[in-house]
Amino acid sequence: MLNEILPGLALTLIVEIIIVGLIYYPSSPSRREYIFTFFVFNLLIYFVSGLLRDVQLTLGFGFGLLAVFSTLRYRTEQVPVREMTYLFISITIPFMNTLFMATRMTFPELVTVNAIIVAAVLVLEQKWLIPTLENRLIRYEKIELVTPRNYEAMLSDLRTRTGLDIKRFDIQEIDFLRDTALIIIYYTAPNYGDIADEQPEP
Repeated sequence: MLNEILPGLALTLIVEIIIVGLIYYPSSPSRREYIFTFFVFNLLIYFVSGLLRDVQLTLGFGFGLLAVFSTLRYRTEQVPVREMTYLFISITIPFMNTLFMATRMTFPELVTVNAIIVAAVLVLEQKWLIPTLENRLIRYEKIELVTPRNYEAMLSDLRTRTGLDIKRFDIQEIDFLRDTALIIIYYTAPNYGDIADEQPEP
């Protein structure tokens, strides 16, 4: 039993370390708390799926998990779409790596499939291909600027007041009673390491 599980476990851990440790973390160092979740989900799904040797039960269990976690929302914080995607990857890879034991796929072919997934994530994560923007929900009180003709003025004001490189924003709700607007800003995540390096020495 262990002889069949261990090769897939080693492959799963290697792929997870590459995707989460070498691709996700360098681009999102401020969200390192998600790394624990990714690795724990990855290991648990692999061991549970590996113990379910019956193909029909494994398929039903796996797709049930994917359906549940695709709509996952934490009570304390809404998980961003990008982090949900990495969580989906962390769930899918161990499930896929346990299925080869019950199919005609050979281990070298499984390694190739994992390599394709890693390559796809690496390419898509490059900012020159698809820019990665952080988002944040804020309440804005300058209601006079919340009009289509004042879009640029409002964008400039948001950049000045937040200090963030805001690319765009979406207005979610306007409260005329309190003269405020609920908006989502999309910005390039600041590199706090570079900011710290620029600070003058005392």
